[in-house]
Amino acid sequence: MMLDAGICVRSLELDDRNQQMELPPRPTLFDFRGVSMTTYFTDNWDNVQRFQARPDDVLIATYPKAGNTWVSYILDLLYFSHTAEGRDSVPLFERVPFLELYVPGFPIGVDELNELTRKPRLIKTHLPVQFLPRSFWEQNSKIVYVARNAKDTAVSYFHFDRMNLAQPEPGDWSSFLHRFMQGKMVFGSWYEHVKGWWQKKQSGSNILYLFYEDLIEDTERELGALCSFLGLAPTAALTEAVMKEALFDSMKRNALVNGSTATSLDLNVSPFIRKGKVGDWKNHFTVEQNEQFDEDYGEKMTNTDLQFRTVL
Repeated sequence: MMLDAGICVRSLELDDRNQQMELPPRPTLFDFRGVSMTTYFTDNWDNVQRFQARPDDVLIATYPKAGNTWVSYILDLLYFSHTAEGRDSVPLFERVPFLELYVPGFPIGVDELNELTRKPRLIKTHLPVQFLPRSFWEQNSKIVYVARNAKDTAVSYFHFDRMNLAQPEPGDWSSFLHRFMQGKMVFGSWYEHVKGWWQKKQSGSNILYLFYEDLIEDTERELGALCSFLGLAPTAALTEAVMKEALFDSMKRNALVNGSTATSLDLNVSPFIRKGKVGDWKNHFTVEQNEQFDEDYGEKMTNTDLQFRTVL
């Protein structure tokens, strides 16, 4: 994907702005109503809960590192490829604002969304289902939830925390994996997150529950399911363009998608868009860690029919 002059100019402007910002020390986890969080996602809590969703909003909900950026970009392409609307100059995180984000010196998610004029508003969240503002249910807004298998999520989250200065210190892989199994992650337990949204989906016709592994295996098929859910009928040409631009290699090269404009991300440590593979956990888990994880997983996922694939 070729970047035009507008992208380069915008990137330089953002670099200048970012160089003037200094993040405070890495945040620490604390228990927030039964869920591990940091102040970057709770300090604006009342305004988040008062957020007024609209019937035509589209919410992309995931546990961290489960494909939120990928699906957000796909939806942005589907809805707005035909318009200028800053697609060649505005970073994806501004086109799809992060609802609960409240980091000093950065755009506030709620404020960005309230100022957004284009329709539909595409909204990012990592909130567990019980924390979602009531207005999304009252307005019957469309919600796309994406779930990724626990092992690959843990690996991706580890590398993300290594490079994201707005996240708690990850420690080494072994200690990180132990905390992941305990649910002591920002946004809480992976197990409770995926199960909570899965249970809500059973009674909510406004929720499409997608699996990251299915998206990797057959992106075009899942794109069709996504469009059917949203009532979209893209042309063959648009479908082809979306498939091409949303490839991981294309996204890694796109300065407006790959995190290179965000000052909190140290891309020298690890890429923001790293691999996008299924089964990378095999390169990190020891035999003993895998056995312990499988035993713990079996206990935590006993009372659900939710199934994941860890290999393709």
